[in-house]
Amino acid sequence: MTTIIRSVAGLRSQVRAWRAAGEVIGVVPTMGALHEGHLSLARRARAECSRVITTIFVNPKQFNNPDDLKKYPRTLENDASLLATVPVDLVFSPPVEEVYPEGFITSVSVGGVSEPLEGRMRPGHFDGVATVVTKLFGMTEASRGYFGQKDWQQLQVVLRLVADLNLPVEVVGCETVREADGLAMSSRNLQLTPEGRARAPVLYAALTHAAEEIRAGQSDRMAIREAAEKLREVGFERVEYIELRDAATLMPSDDPRRPRRMLAAAWLDGVRLIDNIPV
Repeated sequence: MTTIIRSVAGLRSQVRAWRAAGEVIGVVPTMGALHEGHLSLARRARAECSRVITTIFVNPKQFNNPDDLKKYPRTLENDASLLATVPVDLVFSPPVEEVYPEGFITSVSVGGVSEPLEGRMRPGHFDGVATVVTKLFGMTEASRGYFGQKDWQQLQVVLRLVADLNLPVEVVGCETVREADGLAMSSRNLQLTPEGRARAPVLYAALTHAAEEIRAGQSDRMAIREAAEKLREVGFERVEYIELRDAATLMPSDDPRRPRRMLAAAWLDGVRLIDNIPV
């Protein structure tokens, strides 16, 4: 079984020994309820670092819906068993009061890339992400941090955070891991009904088709409108957004000479699904 550490003091004691021995430490921040996507990040870290820490912390500061926080699955024992197969060197899973002790009032806010899309739909979410990631980098003293491209905007926020604050961490973005039918792996997929799970891959299919149409010369707006209509046709209750953005800045972009990303969020079975692909 993988070692689980619950306190910052215990974590730092182990990290100090590793750093004194010249070890390269990689960290994979997660909120638990692990799936193959998370494990792929841990395996990438295992291949590139001499020591690997996976953090499991359901961060209350990045939830703007208290019910969502309450319902988020907490499966530490199973998660640790999965991580033992990688294997990672330790799991850091602190209680809330260890991360946010009494009197904690500091917040880290990243402008620009955090403001549109998810930032607009989930006010305060990225402040919570930036704050906890900054703390986790400081606690683990990691040389590399591994994040999935499925949360593309989050990845850009972390990259901006590290660049702006001169944090000594290399941020590694890893490809989205998908089910055989194209659905991006997510802990939220478990909340879908069997019928919803059968329809969910249409999100990726619709984005892929829209990107192909845009590359073939169709207008961005028309391709995106058709993608949204397709989602509604198969039973998605609401399409929050499908937008084509500059891949790095997340500002609107109609310049195909720059890397662009199509990002989407939509509701199915009362579950909010997100995805993105390059265009």
